[in-house]
Amino acid sequence: MTQVTRVILTVTLNTALDITYRVPALRPHASHRVTAVTERPGGKGLNVARVLAALGHEVTVTGFAGGTTGGVVREGLTGVRGVTDALVPVAGATRRTIAVVDERTGDTTQLNEPGPAVAPAEWNAFQETYEDLLAGAAAVALCGSLPPGVPVNAYAGLVRTARAAGVPVLLDTSGEPLRRGVAARPDLIKPNADELAELTGSHEPLRATQAARRRGARSVVASLGAEGLLAVTPEGRWRAAPPARVHGNPTGAGDSVVAGLLAGLVEHLPWPDRLARAVALSAATVLAPVAGEFDRGAYEELLGRGVAVTAEAGAA
Repeated sequence: MTQVTRVILTVTLNTALDITYRVPALRPHASHRVTAVTERPGGKGLNVARVLAALGHEVTVTGFAGGTTGGVVREGLTGVRGVTDALVPVAGATRRTIAVVDERTGDTTQLNEPGPAVAPAEWNAFQETYEDLLAGAAAVALCGSLPPGVPVNAYAGLVRTARAAGVPVLLDTSGEPLRRGVAARPDLIKPNADELAELTGSHEPLRATQAARRRGARSVVASLGAEGLLAVTPEGRWRAAPPARVHGNPTGAGDSVVAGLLAGLVEHLPWPDRLARAVALSAATVLAPVAGEFDRGAYEELLGRGVAVTAEAGAA
C-alpha cells in the first residue's frame, strides 16, 4: 500500500509582505540612509512554514492574499521548496510590515499595517478551503492577528473544526481572539509573557501558564524572551533555555518556536526534545537577518552544545 504523506498546515489570516530596512543608527525626527533592504512573504504562519520547510517538512499555507502586495507574497512563495500555496484571494490589499534594524544597537523597530477588510463571502470561502485542507493535515497552526472583517471568535471556530477532524491544533495569537480560542480547547498555545499575562491576569509565568491550561488549553508553552521557554503539559512541565544569551534581530523568533514545536509533534518527539529544538531554532533566528529564516550553523551548534531543559517539580 502506498503511504500518504500528511503535511503540516499553517493558517495566516493576516498575511503580509515583510520589508526589513537596515540603517547605521535609528534617530527620531531624522532622515536615514538605508544600507540594505529585504522583502519576504510574511505573517506568523508563513514564517513558521518556511522554517518547517527548511527542516524538511512538507507544509501547506492558507489564509488571505489580495492586491498587488498579495501578488508579491504569492510570487515569493513559489520559490520556497516544500511549501504549497493555498491562500484564498480577497479584494483588499495584503498589508505590509516594516522592520527597521538599527545596526549600531541591533534593536528593531516594527511597523505593522492592519490588513485588508475581509468580506463575509471571502470568510466563508476560506472556511471551506480550511475544512478541505484539514483532510490531509498531520497538524495545524493558527497564527497571528485577525484582519478587519474576520469575526473575533474566528480562531475558536477553527480550533473546533480541527478538533472535529482529529487534527492536533496549535494556537498562536493574542488578546480577545486568544481568550476565545483557548475556550475551544486547542492542543497547544504559545503565548509570550505579555500575552499570557493579558489572558490570565497573572504576571508570574508558572502561575499564569497553569491558569491558561485551566481555561482550556491542553498544553501551554510560554515564550519568556532571553529566559527561554516554560512548558506545562499533561506529561509534565519543563523550562528550556539556550546555553548563552544571543543578540540580533528577534523578529520571527517566536514563529521559529512554533515551527520547532510542530516539527516535534508530528515526529512524535518527547517534550524535552521538542523544547530543545524550539529554543535552538528561536536563538538561531535571532542571529538571522530576516524573519522566517534561521542560521543553520548556529542551530546545529546550539543543539550540539545542549540547550538546557530542566523538569519543574510538582504536578503539571
